[in-house]
Amino acid sequence: MGRIVILGGGVSGHTAASFCRKWTGKQHEVVVITPNSKWNWIPSNIWVGVGRMTTEQVTFELAPIYKKQGIGYIQAKAVSLNPEGNDQGGKPFVTYEFTSPDKAGQIGTLEYDYLINATGPKLNFEATEGLGPDHGHSVSVCTPQHAVHASEELSKVIEKMKAGQRQKILIGTGHSASTCQGAAFEYIFNVEHELRVAGVREMADLTWISNEYYLGDFGIAGLHLRKGGYVTSSKIFAESLFAERGVRWILRAGVYKLEPGKVHYETLDGEKLTEDFDFAMLIPSFSGVGLKAFAKDGSDITDTIFAPNGFLKVDGDYTKKPFEEWKASDWPKTYQNPIYKNLFAVGIAFAPPHAISKPMQSKNGTVISPAPPRTGMPSAMIGKAVARTVTNMLNGKIDQPSGGHSMAEMGAACVASTGAGILSGSAVAMTVFPIVPDYQKYPGVGRSLNYTFGEVGLAGHWIKHILHYLFLYKAKFKPGWFFIPE
Repeated sequence: MGRIVILGGGVSGHTAASFCRKWTGKQHEVVVITPNSKWNWIPSNIWVGVGRMTTEQVTFELAPIYKKQGIGYIQAKAVSLNPEGNDQGGKPFVTYEFTSPDKAGQIGTLEYDYLINATGPKLNFEATEGLGPDHGHSVSVCTPQHAVHASEELSKVIEKMKAGQRQKILIGTGHSASTCQGAAFEYIFNVEHELRVAGVREMADLTWISNEYYLGDFGIAGLHLRKGGYVTSSKIFAESLFAERGVRWILRAGVYKLEPGKVHYETLDGEKLTEDFDFAMLIPSFSGVGLKAFAKDGSDITDTIFAPNGFLKVDGDYTKKPFEEWKASDWPKTYQNPIYKNLFAVGIAFAPPHAISKPMQSKNGTVISPAPPRTGMPSAMIGKAVARTVTNMLNGKIDQPSGGHSMAEMGAACVASTGAGILSGSAVAMTVFPIVPDYQKYPGVGRSLNYTFGEVGLAGHWIKHILHYLFLYKAKFKPGWFFIPE
C-alpha cells in the first residue's frame, strides 16, 4: 500500500486530494494535513466582506466530507519535511503540529510515498508596519473571519455617512510586492455598489492604491482583448470602469506603513507620500508558510528545496537573468522538485521562476511591482494535473511526469464581481490564454486574441453567483462532482 500526503486543504490541495482519491483505488491511502477545520470558497469572501453572504455560505466542515470520501484528515499545521527519511531508515516523513482543540500543540509525524505541498501562502501582514485587522489599522477579506470584521467596519462607516460625515475609503495592496490585486479590485467595486444601494455614495471618496504600473495589470502584465470589433488593452478597459464608477486611483505605490487613519507609501520616483483614510482594506504580501526541511543526517536543507520567499522549488528555470531574457518556457510543467522526485507543489505553494509583470524599482531601490498570481482556476487545474501525475507514478503507469501543465500553456477564466444584486449587480467576465504571456508565440501582445476577451454586465454577476454554488457542490463531492471543470 502506498500513501499520498497532501499539505493544505484549500482550492489546489482539496482538488488534488479529490482526484488522488478517485484515481488511486482503495489499495492506497490519501491523507490531507491542514490546519483548518473548514473549507473556504475564497472568491466569495468579498461578498461576506460587504454583508451579502455569511461565513456559513462560503465554508463547510472538512472532516465529514473527507470521511465519506475515504480521505484521511489530520487537522494540523505542517512544520517540517524529511524527504530522505532519517538515519534509522524508513520512508520520507512530514512533521506536524495539531491545531484541533483536543490535541492542540501536540506533535505528530507521518510517512509518505508522495507528498504534494499545497499549503498556500502565509498572509504576511507583518511585512508592512501597522497592516492588518489583528494588530494593525486596516481590514482584510483574505479569510471568512477577516471578511466578517470588514463588513462590520464598513457598516459603521456607512452609518457615519448617513449621519452626514464624509468618509475616505482606501482599497488596494498593502505592500510593494503584493499580489492578488483581483480580490481588492472586486472588493472596491462591491463597496462602491453597496454605497449606492445605501444611498450614501455621494458622501464617500473611494481611492484605489496599488503597486501596479498601470490599471488592469493585475500582476499578469495586463492583456489585450477583442471588444466591439477592435483590440483594446486591459488598461483602457480598467480605466473606463474606474472612471465610470468615480473611483480615484494611486498607482506605482509601495505601501510600507499604516497609522490610524493614514497610510505611508513610496512611489517609483522615490517620493514618500501619505494618504488619509477612514476605512482601509489592503491586501498583504504573501510568503511561504515557514516549512523547514532536513536531510537524513538532520542537517537543515530548507534553503536547498525552498526559494527565499518560502515557496517550494519545482521544475521551473530559477536562473537569475534580465527581464528581456525571461521566457514562457521558464515556467514549471510538472511541479516536481528537481531533487526529490516524490515531492510536488501546487497552487501558491510552488515558487514561480520570476514575476509576470516587468519588475520595477524605485529610485531608492524598493521593488514596487506585483508578484505573480497563482490562485483560483490555475491552482485547481495544477492540483488536478499533479494528482494525475502522482497517482500514475504510484500505480506504476509512468516513471516520471509527462509535463504539459505550464501556466504558459494553459488558459483561465475569471469572473470578477463589481457589485451584487439580482437586477443591479454586475461582474467582469474575462478569459486569458495563456496565463503567462508567450511573446515568441504571440508577438507583441503575448497572448491569443482568439481566446482572450472580457465583458462587464449583469450576466457576469449571475455567472459568478452560479459558480459559487457550483464549486461548493463540487467541493462537497456531490454526485457527478468530477464532471464540473476546474
